[in-house]
Amino acid sequence: MNIITIKKIAELANVSPGTVDRIIHKRGQVAQETVDKVNAIIDEFGYKRNILASNLALNKKFHFAVFLPKSETLEYWKSQVDGIEKAAIEFSKFGIVLDYFFYDYNLISFKETVHKVMQFDCDGLLFAPIFYQDSVEFLNEYQKRNIPVVMIDSDISEGNQHAYVGQNAFQSGYLAGRLISFAVKNERQVLIFKITREIESTSVYLQRIDGFYSYFKDHNELTNFKFSEVTLKDSKIDQLSLDMFAGINSVFVPNSRAYIVAEFLYRNNIKGVRIIGYDLLKENIEYLNKGVIDFLINQRPEDQGYMGINYLYKKLVLQEETEHTHYIPLEIILKENYFPARKTV
Repeated sequence: MNIITIKKIAELANVSPGTVDRIIHKRGQVAQETVDKVNAIIDEFGYKRNILASNLALNKKFHFAVFLPKSETLEYWKSQVDGIEKAAIEFSKFGIVLDYFFYDYNLISFKETVHKVMQFDCDGLLFAPIFYQDSVEFLNEYQKRNIPVVMIDSDISEGNQHAYVGQNAFQSGYLAGRLISFAVKNERQVLIFKITREIESTSVYLQRIDGFYSYFKDHNELTNFKFSEVTLKDSKIDQLSLDMFAGINSVFVPNSRAYIVAEFLYRNNIKGVRIIGYDLLKENIEYLNKGVIDFLINQRPEDQGYMGINYLYKKLVLQEETEHTHYIPLEIILKENYFPARKTV
């Protein structure tokens, strides 16, 4: 017998269904002899409470707070929200309600939104920890609530018990190093081009760079590679110059802004530079299709958003034990395998 009901347990134990219910939910006083008899039957036949049915019968609601950067002008985060909305629609029939807390991409707005999230009563939190140190402080304080948290995009767990859905940032940087090294025999000058917003570099960004260098440390036979770095704020991209790329054979951009480098090289008719970056932004795809960007590593942000909500659904609604870390597979995108790049005859 794979499924057994409370009624059937009661018949086998020769007690009332109400007594079985009290034992299962540890309510009221029941003789120990009866408790032992009922539990033995449960162990033998494997009773499992229908949690979904119980929640639906009680019309129970589960409020998930979603704490992300605003997505209006950030294509990557819009894709995250698309995945979150997809999950919200799918799981809404099980009582899931999403409450959004968006902030502008600056530290002042982030801190203001932290205060709002701390004041909000919810059952679970989906969070993208963009500002590293402030996010660590927020999570350390938030975990006192004993509320499940799942992070997307960047993993800054550092010993806490929060879950993570996203890429292994170190491994993705390691992969970028491998892609840079493919089919290269002669000496190569590699430029790591760090284009950042008006904030400090995020944890995921630094982990990618670390992974990139680690590939070459692990393959010390690749002595023909020389490295240099350039850091430029978003607001200073008009300061790109030909001198920055003098003698450069390959460029690694450890975030979604590879198109900025690609556009500059394309406009100045600089060819033969291998470019590797991240994310399927429309600007990146444009220069991928033109053959200026060679490889894009796709983080599948829509899947991250969906799976983040799915984690909270399994944890809170189904009450299932789930893996704390779920790494998104690393996808290597070239113009030949990106579907919209295919031409119809």
